[in-house]
Amino acid sequence: MKSKPQSVLANGPDRCTTSSPAEVLRAQVCSNLELSFLMEAHDGLSAAIAERAGFKGLWASGLSIASSLGYRDVNEASWCQLVDAVERIVDSSKLPVLVDGDGGFGNFNNARLLARKLRQRGAAGVALEDSCFPKMNSLIGDRHPLADIHEFSGRLRAVKDTVAEDLVLVARIEALIAGHGMDEAILRAHAYADAGADAILIHSRKSTADEVLSFTRTWQSRLPVVIVPTTYYRTPVSAYRNARISTVIWANHSVRAAIAAMQQICRRIIAEEGVAGIEPNIATLDEVFELLRYDELARADARYLHPLD
Repeated sequence: MKSKPQSVLANGPDRCTTSSPAEVLRAQVCSNLELSFLMEAHDGLSAAIAERAGFKGLWASGLSIASSLGYRDVNEASWCQLVDAVERIVDSSKLPVLVDGDGGFGNFNNARLLARKLRQRGAAGVALEDSCFPKMNSLIGDRHPLADIHEFSGRLRAVKDTVAEDLVLVARIEALIAGHGMDEAILRAHAYADAGADAILIHSRKSTADEVLSFTRTWQSRLPVVIVPTTYYRTPVSAYRNARISTVIWANHSVRAAIAAMQQICRRIIAEEGVAGIEPNIATLDEVFELLRYDELARADARYLHPLD
């Protein structure tokens, strides 16, 4: 089955392109020539906002999608709920979407089923991490158990055999976060490259980028490297360009911004017993209507409901 055509519901007929979502994402992620950025999205609204801001690709964050559903990032949300959220993200922008697929929600069979369904819903790629099911968010606790290197390589091969080039396959290595050291991270990177990964995501929760930069020096760009600088956010982007890192993922910032803003507004409305004071600090309804293209609906109404008027 081929990739799902880009939907025209959200953005009209100009949405379609000659390149598939995977081809567009591959040009961004699978290159060391120019640093690319993927912005977190957890629903259709956050996807539309990221596109309007100027981002060229999206990260469908497992943490953010789970949080938006009221779940914890420990595989409490099902793969079906993830796939449904991804479909709304895909339908709400023209951008390619790399999906945080956790560990694939089980063994090789679960992983290839997830990949097939993501392809059907229009995703451009999937990142799978070498964690055990159910996973625990990488930034919580210590010494997370890792999947057996051979078993996880089998998951990657199963996904690649299922979707081939229709999805960009990113292998995410948790060895550094789990405390297994650089040698283990490099060993796993080589195994995952041999299993068919298109890029390697090396994860770290240190407050500096020393670990990931050390990894890139040792790895020597056998495959493009993707990073997630959630904890080492003070590192200047120039360091990543100098290291020939391919892609930076801003992995959870939209949902965190939304949480902070909603908490502040809710507290003020309770305290002030009204909304007059907060109106200047929130989006207008006109901004909501413009962002979600109510104007397109009005034009469609005139074309299809009243064609003779």
